Amino acid sequence: MLAAVGLIAAGDTLGATAALPAGAATRVFDVRQFGAVGDGQTLTTEALNAAVTACHAAGGGLVYLPPGRYLSGMVELRSRVTLYLDAGATLLGSTKLADYAPRSGPPARGDANQRHLIFARDAEDLGLAGPGCLDGQGPAFWEPSGRVKPSAADGWRDVATYDWKPRPRPSPLLEFYNCTNLHLTDVRIQNAPGWTLRPIHCDNVFIRGLRIHNPVWGPNTDGIDPTCCRNVLISDCLIETGDDAICLKSENPYGEALRPTRNITITNCILSSCCNGLKFGTATRGGFENIVFSNSVIFNDDVPLNARVISGIALEMVDGGWLEGVLVSNIRMQRVRTPIFIRRGNRTPRPDGTPGTLRGVMIENIHATDSVLTSSVTGLPGFDIEEVTLSNLRFESQEGGPADWTHRLIPELPRGYPEARNFGRLPAFGFYFRHVRGLRLRHLELSAARTEARPAVFCEDVKDLELDGLRSAPTVGQEPVVRLVQTKRAWVRGCGAPPGTKAFLEVRGDQSEEIVLTDNQLLAATEAVRTTPEVPPRTVAALGNATRL
Repeated sequence: MLAAVGLIAAGDTLGATAALPAGAATRVFDVRQFGAVGDGQTLTTEALNAAVTACHAAGGGLVYLPPGRYLSGMVELRSRVTLYLDAGATLLGSTKLADYAPRSGPPARGDANQRHLIFARDAEDLGLAGPGCLDGQGPAFWEPSGRVKPSAADGWRDVATYDWKPRPRPSPLLEFYNCTNLHLTDVRIQNAPGWTLRPIHCDNVFIRGLRIHNPVWGPNTDGIDPTCCRNVLISDCLIETGDDAICLKSENPYGEALRPTRNITITNCILSSCCNGLKFGTATRGGFENIVFSNSVIFNDDVPLNARVISGIALEMVDGGWLEGVLVSNIRMQRVRTPIFIRRGNRTPRPDGTPGTLRGVMIENIHATDSVLTSSVTGLPGFDIEEVTLSNLRFESQEGGPADWTHRLIPELPRGYPEARNFGRLPAFGFYFRHVRGLRLRHLELSAARTEARPAVFCEDVKDLELDGLRSAPTVGQEPVVRLVQTKRAWVRGCGAPPGTKAFLEVRGDQSEEIVLTDNQLLAATEAVRTTPEVPPRTVAALGNATRL
């Protein structure tokens, strides 16, 4: 076992190690043989890099950290080198910024910059493994922001990390640029000063069993940020952090041409933060294709609202790129403020002034409890989100919105920063859809607080809508269960009216057309359909519904 190789000299060969398949062999380079001291006080940057250099020069192998606390600045990995942290070993990031040698590319300062604890560029067949720990000592790089805190009533829009601001810091803690066959397994990473892990412009990335733990109040402490990568597998990770847990991005500060973030599978993970669980963006200058997220938990403990996940799933396209081919399935959410947020914006227009495209999204089998903000899918006037399917969703809201929220004017915010809370309170408690084409809603179960007075579903400027199998909690007041505004070609079927329903479906707008209501159980509704005066005659056809005589 690796724990027993502390006395093996650099260059020796060890067979059947814990980090390799049975029968394999590798060279093991013990960092102590290069002068590293694991006392947590002696700076060992030079010794660690010397071990990596020797390992690379010998053709590859393991650079081995035995139990101890190894204080270091930047360690640069090379091709065919795996850094192995044994149980009881901690690689401790220095609290002195000067100990991190800068690497050109990103800006010198910012959320992501030129200084890192672990860095590699243009390398292949490299990795990080073992049951040990990387500790970035992040709190040493933060200070109180001194802000005036909002009232408890505004906790839904607040974020716990706003209490702190960063000083110049290394970020991301781990940065891998233009690498191939990158393996990161089992290591615990904690207290990142900024972003934790960014593979950027990498191919064949395997991330398994990482335990990332940053304070929930740590500013900009993203978990994993795959950026312009291809063929990425992320599995079995536990991520608790102060910013987005997993965030896919499309940008390249190193200056090379953008390429799509493509072929990404994320599964069997547990995510928690006070920002977003899985997010696309905010940087969305290129494409996102073939992304699967499945079999995972997004949660918060019973903490104040400003320490809870803002959006469980946040798919954002705001910088002129494109997003197509996303499948999200089998996700459990607990105490997430907003289960789903999908946004097509125009923060950075294309050369012709138009926004990027967002289409081909399927989300299924989601159970979310204790949410406090409405899920939404919103494009822009003339620039729809296209081909979205939401099926088998069970959402339980605690918000309890009054009826006057239903009539709020919701801003378009085409160039605003995309965040679910930025629209304010929305005119439905379950879902708000605007500027969407090809929307399929199947088997939605939406429950609400007893004081809830808004519709369950609100659609505005939606074309080609299928609503099949909606079940909703009863609401108080006169609002309908479903409101359609300027909606074209809608088919509502297989739905049920909850007790006390005044009107199940309400249609508004002089451009509404071809709305069909069939095979619904509406015995509990006083009215099956309500239309406002401007709706053209014969816009709604109701056939085969069970209604009051």
